[in-house]
Amino acid sequence: MDTVAGSSLIYLFRWLVLSALVGGLAGSASAFFLVTLDMVTLYRESHRWIIAFLPLGGFLVGAIYHYWGQDVVKGNNQLIEEWQNPRKIIPFRMAPFVLLTTLLTHLFGGSAGREGTAVQMGGAIADQFTRLFHLSDSDRKTLLVTGMSAGFASVFGTPLAGTLFALEVFILGRLRYEALIPSLLAAVLADQTCRLWGVGHTHYDIPFVPALTVLILLKVLLISIGFGLVSTLFAELTHFWSKQAKRWITYSPLRPVVGGAIIAVAVYFSGTTRYIGLGVPTIVASFHEPSAWYDWILKTLSTTFTLGVGFKGGEVTPLFFVGATLGNALAPLADLPLSLLAGMGFVAVFAGASNTPLASTVMGIELFGSEASVYLALACFIAYLFSGNSGIYGSQIVGSPKQARFLSLKGKALHQINP
Repeated sequence: MDTVAGSSLIYLFRWLVLSALVGGLAGSASAFFLVTLDMVTLYRESHRWIIAFLPLGGFLVGAIYHYWGQDVVKGNNQLIEEWQNPRKIIPFRMAPFVLLTTLLTHLFGGSAGREGTAVQMGGAIADQFTRLFHLSDSDRKTLLVTGMSAGFASVFGTPLAGTLFALEVFILGRLRYEALIPSLLAAVLADQTCRLWGVGHTHYDIPFVPALTVLILLKVLLISIGFGLVSTLFAELTHFWSKQAKRWITYSPLRPVVGGAIIAVAVYFSGTTRYIGLGVPTIVASFHEPSAWYDWILKTLSTTFTLGVGFKGGEVTPLFFVGATLGNALAPLADLPLSLLAGMGFVAVFAGASNTPLASTVMGIELFGSEASVYLALACFIAYLFSGNSGIYGSQIVGSPKQARFLSLKGKALHQINP
């Protein structure tokens, strides 16, 4: 017993030190990123003429990765692949490259998120300690988990969701319990570090949650199926635009140039910037007032095209936009509270697209409160089931299939592994 307690204490102390290093650095990086992202967003909205230069921004993004970042261009998928099959340490340049190119994307008017940037910065920072401390492949995998959890937790202010996201994202249907404590420590410390820098996070509210009845349950199930199908649409469209861009334009820096020109023209003729950038004001508004029924469609097209042609950022905040506005549009039809449906869609579309239903459910509880927890869980789990085995992270592999028949589907990016 003393031996077990002693080894556990050594393990805890060891990972507390490593998690503190990763959490402090990743949390600081996220704080800097969030502050600068607010600055470039404010500048763009105050000087909308800059959107005309989106093709130039696209060339800069494309050229940075084409000439200097070929070994980090895969982004989140590269972190997942290195965890699955450790080969070489992630070059540190992944962190500044994704930070710079994400800011360029938002400055000039692309539609993207922020999770990808924070997760990649956290993962790249964490992996540098592999060489410094001469860690084994097993410890390195745990270290990558801490970096990803730290990045996710600090950029959204959700340490528990960040913990679960990093444990859940690598293999579909499997949780990596061996990294549970390091992941939690890094997530909590990164979140606290970000807050110590004075950086806050968006607040959402679901003021009324009705009692669950059989009729409401049936409505929730049907609506959640819709969330799952939309999450699949988002993932498939992102892959589609990427394939088409690579098919028709062989010179990679030119892809975001052409794509940027198309987006800039679309913004000009639409007369609105509602569907570019993060879209946080629209997400917040969807919890309190009716949105246009087509908001989720236009945001889906805008974001999948932006990312598909080669701009950088993330998918998660746009997925929040898509889910919240879709839930908002469905609320009157279902005769359910607008804020509840917006919150359900917020997390459920993310759950289906990322194949992380537990992290998404916990994120909803952290952001909206525990009163709606049953609704959030139902929405996330059903959306996860009906999103199939595809997702925004093409390098995920299937650990436990959602249904055995899905494994016979052709053309999916995911592959089954043995139990």
